[in-house]
Amino acid sequence: MSNRSTITKFLLLAFADTRELQLLHFALLLGIYLAALLGNGLILSAVACHHRLHTPMYFFLLNLALLDLGCISTTLPKAMANAVWDTRAISYQGCAAQVFFLVFLIGSEFFLLTVMAYDRYVAICKPLHYGSLLGSRACAQMAAAAWGSGFLNAVLHTATTFSLPLCHDNAEDQFFYEIPQILKLSCSDSYLREVGAVLFSIFLSFGCFVVIVVSYVQIFRAVLRMPSEQGRHKVFSTCLPHLAIISLFVSTGIFSYLKSPSISSRSLDRVVAFLYSVVPPAVNPLIYSMRNQELKNAVRKTVSIHVS
Repeated sequence: MSNRSTITKFLLLAFADTRELQLLHFALLLGIYLAALLGNGLILSAVACHHRLHTPMYFFLLNLALLDLGCISTTLPKAMANAVWDTRAISYQGCAAQVFFLVFLIGSEFFLLTVMAYDRYVAICKPLHYGSLLGSRACAQMAAAAWGSGFLNAVLHTATTFSLPLCHDNAEDQFFYEIPQILKLSCSDSYLREVGAVLFSIFLSFGCFVVIVVSYVQIFRAVLRMPSEQGRHKVFSTCLPHLAIISLFVSTGIFSYLKSPSISSRSLDRVVAFLYSVVPPAVNPLIYSMRNQELKNAVRKTVSIHVS
């Protein structure tokens, strides 16, 4: 790439100016990272080891846990290393890899959340057809489609973004690199190609969002017609965690990428990026296990097996 000779490394935003605060931020990030590893690891172990959880819903949840582990591992380890070693540098190759994996994992997660909404719709609104519409082969194909779509989306954005000549200040206003921040460094009008790719992704994401909204409108209509309060409680115990995760993921992502420059600030950008890239992977296991007794029991059994 021709722009590699112009910029060979980038500078990430430091969490703090003093050494004491840097170490404090490291400790906080380490705690969040370990909690995410533990929570998602327990979900992976519980779903893999308990035969009762070998259903489409938990199969998709297993994929979500894998994506969450990858997403938080793309951003936090580098931020923690920089805090410990009192540096801000990230190499050109490291920046490109971080952008690729972040776009890949976040895109795949949004596509997977769409598939999970469809799964809940079929389970609640078309229960008699659940086995035929969501058999093991169909589930594997839908999960592969989510991962594959995220991968192709990441290849498109990374190749387009890093083909641009970058010659402005290489300092980043974020603790990890995002495509909008890279475009700010471009000294060429050809960045409009990446803008077109971003608009394509927004259009695709809007289509997924419509599928999610329509699925949940149908789900809530079906729930309101249920005569049994116990049945409604069971539906809400599986749907509300998924809806909470989607709401947090979509709202923070939209705000981060579509907010007006007039309300943009370094502190606000850092908080929003933290909310959509770090918080969901850390709290997803808690949200899913909070109201799901079956998953909660499986996690307890998994913990007791490993402890004993």
